[in-house]
Amino acid sequence: MASLRRAGCGSRAVTDTLAVATPDYLSGLNADQLDAATWGGGPEDADGPLLVIAGAGSGKTNTLAHRVAHLLAGGADPGRILLLTFSRRAADEMTRRVQRIAARVSPRHARLVSGGFPWSGTFHSVGARLLREYAGRIGLDPAFTIHDRADSADLLNLMRHDLTLSAKGRRFPLKGTCLAIYSATVNTRRTLTEVLRTTFPWCGEWEAELKGLFLAYVEAKQSQQVLDYDDLLLYWAQMVCEPALAREVGGRFSHVLVDEYQDTNHLQASLLLAMKPDGHGLTVVGDDAQSIYGFRGATVRNILDFPSSFARPARQVTLDRNYRSTRPILAAANAVIGLARESYRKELWSERTGGQRPRLVTVRDDADQADFVVEQVLARRERGIRLKSQAVLFRTTHHSVRLEIELTRRNIPFVKFGGLKFLEAAHVKDVLALLRWAQNLRDRVSGFRAIQLLPGIGPKTASRILDNLQVALPGCSLLVEQPVPEGARPAWLEFAMLVEALAPANAIWPVPLEQATRWYEEQMDRLFDDAPVRIGDIQQLARIAATYPSRERFLTELTLDPPDATSDESGAPLLDEDYLNLSTIHSAKGREWSAVSILNVVDGCLPSDLATGSEMEVEEERRLLYVAMTRARDDLELVVPQRFHVSGQAGAGDRHVYASRTRFIPRQLLEHFESAVWPLAAPESAGVGGVERPTVDLAARMRAMWR
Repeated sequence: MASLRRAGCGSRAVTDTLAVATPDYLSGLNADQLDAATWGGGPEDADGPLLVIAGAGSGKTNTLAHRVAHLLAGGADPGRILLLTFSRRAADEMTRRVQRIAARVSPRHARLVSGGFPWSGTFHSVGARLLREYAGRIGLDPAFTIHDRADSADLLNLMRHDLTLSAKGRRFPLKGTCLAIYSATVNTRRTLTEVLRTTFPWCGEWEAELKGLFLAYVEAKQSQQVLDYDDLLLYWAQMVCEPALAREVGGRFSHVLVDEYQDTNHLQASLLLAMKPDGHGLTVVGDDAQSIYGFRGATVRNILDFPSSFARPARQVTLDRNYRSTRPILAAANAVIGLARESYRKELWSERTGGQRPRLVTVRDDADQADFVVEQVLARRERGIRLKSQAVLFRTTHHSVRLEIELTRRNIPFVKFGGLKFLEAAHVKDVLALLRWAQNLRDRVSGFRAIQLLPGIGPKTASRILDNLQVALPGCSLLVEQPVPEGARPAWLEFAMLVEALAPANAIWPVPLEQATRWYEEQMDRLFDDAPVRIGDIQQLARIAATYPSRERFLTELTLDPPDATSDESGAPLLDEDYLNLSTIHSAKGREWSAVSILNVVDGCLPSDLATGSEMEVEEERRLLYVAMTRARDDLELVVPQRFHVSGQAGAGDRHVYASRTRFIPRQLLEHFESAVWPLAAPESAGVGGVERPTVDLAARMRAMWR
């Protein structure tokens, strides 16, 4: 078993000498955290690369925030610190923590970060900002718009139809599959041939057609001055491939700090190494054991290979003290991940003694599984553990269907993480499409949606208008003169004047959004049966917009990091003050609860039967189970159904299949778990009515047959 051993870790106890030398604002850190926060010196010294392996619940965010604060205390300029995260919320939380710590350093340092960090955000948002700044030097229009996944798929579908690929006699991949293939090729930096062979083998026969489709898609994006999610990273990476630009962009930042580095893909890692080829001022924080986003192109190799990526090997610090879970839970989780083929060796430990071992509960089928989980949830509630402090985790969303039915039958409120995002609601997409099109009239997808909001204008008219705008000279669009049906002309004139009013980039924000929403609200009664409910979402969008300084920041960040808020079909709000958490394991990463139940801990579900094609996929499934187990603070249950009923089989065939306990908990690990069976068998009585039951020695009879 290959392994990577940690190096340079501090002791678990802060020595008296160290305690004396530690500034007050760092006094709450343990020895390893202090080592990570303070390694290196001032803003311009010869700091080499730093890798912080942060185990689950080890205070990773707190440590990273203290490191940023320590850099500021050493004289670092906040404007030259690049902080990269995977969500805007994580960046905001990091900024708030640094501000609190800086206030403990001195009033002057508190003032330095009072306005936040200019360069703090997601890879995509920072990439979008850099591309706008360097647009003139890399052949981009600074006013480019950004398509979300849905809009990108729509544009790809237009190219698919234009190339007559949808008219093939044999099934050609649909737009969503085409976009997934394109994205995988870009983010993994593999050839199209390799991506098709390893990930999309059923599409291999269409390789030549897909290559032509992707070329047409790229040309369409360039002609319309739009970028998709993948472009924000691809253009950034291509930009820093130029040595002069790489030095210029990298030189803007004295320190680059990356959170959740195990979730980066090849493209993200390559642009970091291009900006900081010697690792100067580069700090990455992550946990190889929590690398679970391979389906997005993330690769655990980035964090495993990080120390050897530089001429001067990276300094490595491991955070292995867990502040979340009890010792028995950590012992079981350590044992599961300890069987990984390649990892940084660490044993999570905790001062939280006591607590019971995780329970490995065997049930007959998924119906009993649902009954068991509900029974345990209610029992814990009676012991004072609120529903909000409990969670049920599962591999994929359909695994919870039977449980959801049972919860509804027993009137237990729950919230399921996942589903339709705020920006996927039709009415919200309409308003954003109008804003994007006003900003960039060459954005065909946004224009196609916005124009058809008008009564009497359909796809043909919308396409004709967009074709005219495509060939028009910049600044000569003449919207009011576009050919529309006579009956739609009054509405078109009003709409054209609105678009022209929204266009100026220097308009005081959020006035353009207010103008757009005022017009759109007048159309909603015609567009939707439940307009009064949907108007609430439009008003929420306006409130969100007011928190951004400009239209460009609003459209960019909302597209790249949308909030969860609504669905396309509005329903009654959840009025109960308490509710149970249901979540996929992927959505649960980074969260914690007092009690956690994990469904379907069997082969075929964990690991998924669709993720056993390679050793790499199986190892990611092992890490997925580890992530699920480390979400629990006090109580952990892993449920193992023995049978799964299969509805798709023929009526005369078997009605169920059998399952076995996950391969990630082999027999030698059972000592870390309490094994149980549910429901409990009723105890046998010694007799009925005072009469002893006869016993028969069948073993003696079997022997007697051969005597």
